[in-house]
Amino acid sequence: MGNKLKDYIVSLQRMIEGDEPIGNIEALRRELLTEIGFWQHERLIHLMVTFLFALLTMAILIVIMFYQSIAVLVLFFALLVLLVPYIRHYYILENGVQTLYVFYEELTRKQQIDGLPEEGLPRQKGVVIKPLHNKK
Repeated sequence: MGNKLKDYIVSLQRMIEGDEPIGNIEALRRELLTEIGFWQHERLIHLMVTFLFALLTMAILIVIMFYQSIAVLVLFFALLVLLVPYIRHYYILENGVQTLYVFYEELTRKQQIDGLPEEGLPRQKGVVIKPLHNKK
């Protein structure tokens, strides 16, 4: 999954940063939103699995404190060995989805520049940042 996400990010990056104009930015934005939704779901599932493995690992560590056994120690190290790749994979998914957000914002900016009327963009409530001091 991580390689698939990386390949998708590289292809988007080439398209957005390329010299050729993007044909249908709106269609690309819709496709990107769909992909973001899929990757968010994947990220959520892996977060839950990673969290479960972390809890199990910590529980086994507590069991080791009270019940010293080779079998429990082997189970602890097996869970630890599995936990590390899960954390790495979740890290890749998290950073990849954040990168897709940046690409979506870049496509929205390009769409505005290319002459889409302002009323054609979806309205989203944002945070209004007020200055600390009034300048007169």
